[in-house]
Amino acid sequence: MAETLPDVAPCLSGRDGAVILAVRAQPGAKRSAILGMHGERLRVAVQAPPVDGKANEALVACIAGLLGLPRRAVAVVGGLTSRDKRLAIDA
Repeated sequence: MAETLPDVAPCLSGRDGAVILAVRAQPGAKRSAILGMHGERLRVAVQAPPVDGKANEALVACIAGLLGLPRRAVAVVGGLTSRDKRLAIDA
């Protein structure tokens, strides 16, 4: 993924030694991509449908790949069934 990230400072916070990234997910997109900002959340489109956690898995893979981290370093910690999610990034 060769996208340029927008200023994500409003999306970031910290908790228990991890960085928390606030995300607005758009499942079922034609391609996975960073779309910009949605208020104080990073808007991310993922190809996977919002069924059986597939969109969450695709979101984790997208963010981990973008940051050059293994998938296990990124986890959904809030909003499992919502478009508005919080991801913990443990680098």
